[in-house]
Formats: sequence, C-alpha cells, structure tokens
Amino acid sequence: MRAGAGALLLMAAVPGPVQAFDLFGLFGSEPEPPAPSLSALPYTVRITGTDESDVLQAVQDTSSIYRLRQEPPPDGEGLLRRAEADRAKLVDVLSGYGYYQGNVAIRIDGAPVGGPAAAAVGAAEAWRNRGLVPVKIAIDLGPLYHLRRIAVRDPAGRVFPDEVLPPRVTRVDDDVPARSATVLAREARIVDHFRGQGHPFAKVIARDPVVDDAAHVMDVTFTVDPGPVASLGPVALNGAPGIDPATIRSFIYAEPGDPYSPQAVAAIRRSVARIEGIGGVRVREGTTLDADGNLPLFVEVTERERNLIGVSARYSTVDGPGVRAYYANRNLFGGGETFRLDADIYYLGLGNDPFATQRKIAGIGTNGLGGRLSATYVQPALWGSRNDLLANAFVTREVQQSYLVDGGGVSAAIRHRFSDTFSAQIGLDAQAGRSKDALGTVNYRLVGVPASVTYDSTDSLLDPTRGVRAIASLAAYPGAISSPGILVAKAQGSTYYSLDDESRYILAGRIGFGSVSGAPLGEIPDNFRFFAGGGGSVRGYPYRTLGPIGPFNLPIGGRSLLEASLEARIKITDTIGVVPFFDAGTAFASALPDFDEKIRKSVGIGLRYYTGIGPIRADLAFPLDPYKGGHVRPAVLYLSLGQAF
Repeated sequence: MRAGAGALLLMAAVPGPVQAFDLFGLFGSEPEPPAPSLSALPYTVRITGTDESDVLQAVQDTSSIYRLRQEPPPDGEGLLRRAEADRAKLVDVLSGYGYYQGNVAIRIDGAPVGGPAAAAVGAAEAWRNRGLVPVKIAIDLGPLYHLRRIAVRDPAGRVFPDEVLPPRVTRVDDDVPARSATVLAREARIVDHFRGQGHPFAKVIARDPVVDDAAHVMDVTFTVDPGPVASLGPVALNGAPGIDPATIRSFIYAEPGDPYSPQAVAAIRRSVARIEGIGGVRVREGTTLDADGNLPLFVEVTERERNLIGVSARYSTVDGPGVRAYYANRNLFGGGETFRLDADIYYLGLGNDPFATQRKIAGIGTNGLGGRLSATYVQPALWGSRNDLLANAFVTREVQQSYLVDGGGVSAAIRHRFSDTFSAQIGLDAQAGRSKDALGTVNYRLVGVPASVTYDSTDSLLDPTRGVRAIASLAAYPGAISSPGILVAKAQGSTYYSLDDESRYILAGRIGFGSVSGAPLGEIPDNFRFFAGGGGSVRGYPYRTLGPIGPFNLPIGGRSLLEASLEARIKITDTIGVVPFFDAGTAFASALPDFDEKIRKSVGIGLRYYTGIGPIRADLAFPLDPYKGGHVRPAVLYLSLGQAF
C-alpha cells in the first residue's frame, strides 16, 4: 500500500476536457505544422495507448510537447527538454484518472526519452531542414483503481459520531473510479455538510489517500476542522445608489441571530434578485465572527437599465400569428417601482381553427383579430415594509375557438411577503364586458374582492428539481353590485422530488382545481369558465376542448375543473433527458367536479435539451379517450421552453 496524495493535488489543477467542434473541417480543425527549416525543429506528435476521450484530452492539455507543437524549438536539446518535462506530469495525469500503475513512454524518432540524451538529440537533429521530427507518446494505462472507503476524523484523530456526520455522506457505491475529481467532489460534499449544520468555516486540513496496488483500490481519510457554530449577523448593503436601500432590505428575510446555513445565504441572493431594478447580486460571508458570535454578511448589488422596450413575433397552431410589444420602467421613482405597458395582437384565422364552421353557424361573428392592451404598476416595500402595491388596467378582445369576449377592467391589491417562499394578497377587482358563445350573449359587470396565497420552495423557475409550488385564490363578486354574482375558487399545486444527489432522476406531480358558483353556466362569462386540454393541461387533446359541449358541438367550458399530471424526469446526459408522463382531467358543468363524468387521460414521452436558461421541451402525447366530434388526433407534438409544470 502506498500514499497517493501527490497525484490528487496535481490533478486539482489540471484543466477539464475541452471539446472541439468541427463541421466539414471548417471549425476546430488541426492546423498545419510549421515547415522544416534551418533555424527550428518542427515536429509531429502521435499519442497511442488510450481511447478514453477524457484521459486523452487531459494528456493533450497537460503535455507541453503537444500544446507547443506550433512553436518548434530551435534544436534537439530544446525538444528533449520538453519531452523530459512531460514524463512525470503525464504519469500524474494517469494517476489522477485512477490509473495508479499507469506508465508513459516518449520517443523521439524511436530514441527513448530517459535514455542517453545524445541519442534523442541526434535523432531530432537528423530531421533538420528536411522533415518533421516524429514524436510518439505511448500510454500504458494499467488497471483502473476504485474508491473503496472514505473516513473522516476531527483534528484530534477522532471519528465523528453518526448524528454529526451520517454514514450516507461518506458512503461509497460499488465501482466508483478512484479519480482525483471524484475524491475532491467527496471532500466538497463533506465540507458542505458541516456548513449546512451551521459551521461557516468548516475546512479539510488534511487529505490522506492510500492506494492498495494488490487490490487496485484506494482508501481516503479526511481530517476536518468544522470550526465554530455561528448565527447570521448584520447585513451590510453596497451598490445600486439609485434604488432606496429600504426597498432592498425589505427583500432580506434573514434576521441577525438566525441559524447560519448556505441555504439561508442563497435565499438572500435569490430574494433580492427578484427586485426588477436589480441586475446582479453577490452575497459575501465575513471571514471572522463578530463579538456576538455571528457571521457578518455583505450584499453587493448592481442596477439594471431602467427603461426596456421589446417586440416579438410568434406563430401558434392555436391562435395563429401574433405580435407583442412592451415598454417597462424598472425603477420609476427610485424605490424599485415598475411600470409596464403590454400590447398583444393575434389573428386566429391563420391558426389551427377546427371550430370555424360551427362558430359561424352559431352566429359568433369575428374577423379573427384578437388582442390585449394592459398597464401594470408594482410598488414594492410600501414605506419600507414587506407590503407591495399591485395595480393593473386592461382592455381585451379575446377570440377563442369557441367564444368571443370584449371586455376591460381595473384591479388593485396589497401583497404581503411573509418570507422568501410565502406571500398573501387581497385587493379589489372590477371588470365589465360582453361574452358570446354557443349558449348566447352575456353582458357582465363584476366588482369583487379577490384574495390569494402563494407558496414556492422550489429551486428553479423553469426546471425545478425539489420543493413545492402552490397557489390558491378566492374571488367573491357579490350579486348586490355584480351581474352575475359569482364566487370563483382556484387552486394548483406541484411538487418535485429528486431521487438522487445529482438530480438526474426526478418525480414531478401536479394537481389543479377550479370552481365558479353562484350562477348558472349560461350566465357566467366565458373568460371565467374552466376549459381543459392542451400543452399546459391534458396533453394530447385540442386546446380548451375538454368539458361540456354546447349547441353546434362547440365547447362551452365548465363551472369546475380537475386535472393532474405525473412525470418522471430522467437525465440521460448532462444536456439530454427523457420524460415519460401521464395527464388526466376535464371541466365539469357542475360547480364541483362530478366523478360520474368521463375524465380524459393521456400518456406520452418527452425529450428535454438542457440549456443555461432552462430546458427546451418536446412532448409527444397520445390521448387515451378519443371522443366523437372532439377533433382528437392519434398523437400531438408540443414544443416549448421550460418544463411542462
């Protein structure tokens, strides 16, 4: 048995693999070597003995003789010095990848490096001004070693008890290669565990790897100094002089004396970044504890450009082509206030409009043009509190496959942020308009009080891997001041569970519920009814077609909704994943779901391409309950950005 710490320390600094992209030789192609001359000895390099791409790339990145092949030495001695410098470094590369009996032999035109220097120099000089010196790097990997055991001790040499360091943190699975990157990753995991237990200064003060050449395994012992347990200290702000510091502080929910954890520090970064006017957020931890044993924190922020203008074009198979434009000011009065104008116009006539004929027969006249104009104002941190003012005004012509709504409204609400994950709001809402569908025309005037609660503990907006996301709302529009008088309730929740530490296997589930009561279906405006089906609902069925069917075989929506989805998100590689899924749901004519009615189901398989901003999604869905006149296809393909929920 022998120590292996040297290779581990070396490989910590070896660059990671860099992949070149070559399209018909246009990108990343090998440049021609310099031509032979009297003043230099250009050469070629051939590497043999391994077809492992990561090992080969590490050898190329580490080898001076390979990296400098476009810069030939002036003589044979210079070439020999490069080769001699490579021998020890390349053996350490092999050790770093778990090949502790690996060997590297370098030859200059057949003369071994490490043998008589004159032979190698003479072999190189023989090629001067007549050709390229052939250099060969022969790799002998030897057996691959595996990681067998990890032990962790305190500075006094004592083993940490299980309640301090659970066995799962140090457990080693079978057939784990004893690579330096693996050992360093396990070291980081151990340190992260102690930091998560409130030790901000936890560190490894010794790493002792021992390799067993007979068994081809490695055991590693880490000596860890956890450091003191600390609480969070005062938070100092720096940057963003154009935004009131009271606004920024209202988004910092941690209080001095709260237990320290990396998650608490990350929560500060995440919550402050939600301020529209903030561009970048950095949270630094103090290097020492203060007199009270607390860890000071320093939040450094930068501002975004205040004014933002955008225009986009789209095409949807549901509502045809469309154009959207917006203007936003992200710090209107210096307190982080946002003001936004949005204009959207689309033309249903060029989309997939299977109900065009029925709509015309039903007398739902429209030229296909629809759109919405809205203005939104948000004032965060009213008087430095955690209360936000939200106001909105809009006018719309909503042209759907089975109805037409012309309307407008205004609303205002106060939102209170209890924490980074939980908020509640209540406000006033007034809307008026005309709704027309197969059941007839509804002229509505609604004035009510909507209230909602939101909880979100997920770790990502577009690609969550753990946590819970839920929102529930209740809006009462009393009949004394509204026509019709209705009560609208909605709830939706989703949860995400990672089956492994790297979040390569994730179970995700979603359930949604809705109900509108207080008036018959025909008196409720279509934009307050519930429709199911489509990419964000029950995949595989046409958009907003599941539920009650009215005259002329047109969907008329329902007074309640129930839908659910279940997905298994499986990463095949770091960028490619597959997602088998199951969806179920429908809308009901009754104010509460009626389980005597048919609930439509579908299954499918999805493909995910993971990018820096979120996954690109392609889902192929197969409806299991086709029905007559429902325009249901055998399979439907959906393309979008982000997970389905």
